[in-house]
Amino acid sequence: MIGFIIAGLIIGALARLIKPGKQNLGILATLLLGLVGSIIGGTIAWLLGTGSIWELNVLGFILAVVASVLLIGGAEAIAGKQRRTVHR
Repeated sequence: MIGFIIAGLIIGALARLIKPGKQNLGILATLLLGLVGSIIGGTIAWLLGTGSIWELNVLGFILAVVASVLLIGGAEAIAGKQRRTVHR
């Protein structure tokens, strides 16, 4: 379980580094989006037949980072809309 949390944090941090621009996300949001991205990436890799969803493999890791980048982009879009409506 601790390894899964650490992997989620690393994947979330990598996703934030890959995504251009400044992200207004805290470490908890980064961790949660990294964990969700890990589950999504692992599931897709598992569906492609690379092994168990909980195993660390190259395809699953890459897909997890891509999923996390997309999740961070979505979280930024939602947070940006909320900030714009509050400031109007």
